[in-house]
Amino acid sequence: MKILSIGSDRKLFEEGSTVSERIKEYGALVEELHIVNMTDAREGFKDKQLAPNVWVYPTNSIFSIFRPLDAARIGKRLILDKKFVRGQSVITAQDIESGWAGMKIKKKWRLPMELQLHTDPFSPYFSGFQNSVRKFFARTVLAKADNVRVVSESVAQKLKIENSKLKIYILPIYVDRERIENAKLSFDVHARYGWHFILLAVSRLTEEKNLPLAIEALALVRKQFPDAGLLVVGSGPEEGRLKDLVKKLNLEGHVEFVGWQEDLASFYKTSNLFIQCSFFEGYGLALVEAGLSGLPVVTTPVGVAAELEDGRDARILPIGRVDLFAEAIIDLIEHNDKRENLRFNLKKTLESKLLSKEQYLNTLKENWEVLSKKIY
Repeated sequence: MKILSIGSDRKLFEEGSTVSERIKEYGALVEELHIVNMTDAREGFKDKQLAPNVWVYPTNSIFSIFRPLDAARIGKRLILDKKFVRGQSVITAQDIESGWAGMKIKKKWRLPMELQLHTDPFSPYFSGFQNSVRKFFARTVLAKADNVRVVSESVAQKLKIENSKLKIYILPIYVDRERIENAKLSFDVHARYGWHFILLAVSRLTEEKNLPLAIEALALVRKQFPDAGLLVVGSGPEEGRLKDLVKKLNLEGHVEFVGWQEDLASFYKTSNLFIQCSFFEGYGLALVEAGLSGLPVVTTPVGVAAELEDGRDARILPIGRVDLFAEAIIDLIEHNDKRENLRFNLKKTLESKLLSKEQYLNTLKENWEVLSKKIY
């Protein structure tokens, strides 16, 4: 079985990265795995062989709008050059832009296509010009997909409402539970930052993550508990705006932006509370990592959080309600027993939901094998 994958994760080109190592494991499931990666020419990536049967090909597009076109062109050539055979081959595409390219390749070579959705394109908060364009193309791409792989039940339910004919299967993101639970600490955030109660957000700094709510909630919490602080781990285009909000609310010295970090274990395991304020999530990997690390959570009902029980597994609060977030945080500061119950229950619930690596890889392979036999 040969797989043509289309995506945009630049970490594939980093030797030893988690993504590149995971892709090698996917490659071990099949005869050949060819990955077209949508990149920009200025990034200067080159074709790379990750394993004896795994290759990655950058599009090196002149403009970002050309990435799907270039991915389709390269993919069509690879199907021919690498002798993909109907009945033994699959196209798998990550999200809408990649799915559009996969759709064009499928049309030419009549190979079955799997669409992976790692986000929620039908959330009412999936807005802005780029997301509106994605939403416009999403219905067409979904209709052309032979099956749709999603990472959470909440996304699956929305897709069923959108199109009841879709063939959907749920495969949560693989999480190495043992690695997270057994990770060693290299520092304590309390010693490093000096606050008594520390809120932690781990996120890309983008609009849909709604991090202003976390900052505004901290401002309300500090009226009652002035020794509380917020750590923001991540980077992104909203960083400047978020820092301006910190200044506006006189929170300088109480909010720290620390960028992307390799050692997340020390942040997860020594903070007091994890906060996720997103408008939408496909899954919510950071929340799962926090929960497995033993960190209690306050969150909006997005991604995997929609499958949790409010008050038992986490505090799950309405999107945009800064007042309720602040009240929940204050309540948890005042009641350590509630934090302990959330911590214990969330960890137990997540452990029951997660697949082992063997289960994950077997499910992936089985679905590819079934799909590959679909012949047009």
